[in-house]
Amino acid sequence: MAAKKKAAANGNIEARLASLRGDFEALQTDLKGLYGDVSVVASERAALAMRSAEEVADRAMALAEEAAKEAKVRAGEFRDDAEEWAEENAEELRAHVRAQPLTSLLIAMGAGAFLGAIFLRR
Repeated sequence: MAAKKKAAANGNIEARLASLRGDFEALQTDLKGLYGDVSVVASERAALAMRSAEEVADRAMALAEEAAKEAKVRAGEFRDDAEEWAEENAEELRAHVRAQPLTSLLIAMGAGAFLGAIFLRR
């Protein structure tokens, strides 16, 4: 009788082991499927992030181009203003030089000496 109980117990253990192996194989299959699903979702998310980054880069490039155009227009305006100011004041400066040539010469020499001293120092 003890032999029958042992045989029945061994058969029961074998059945449980077979059932456990089947459950383990099903779990492995489920995990492989889950891994595939996760990698597909991750790839989709990465592609979406890449598209978003490209859109942001395109907008930044458009803003930079717009800012460069505006800066170019403003620089042109400043250049025009400087030319106008120089033309207006050049005649006045010439009149002062003609009225006081010696003073103008001494001022020019002093400025030249000052700039020479600055640029010759190293």
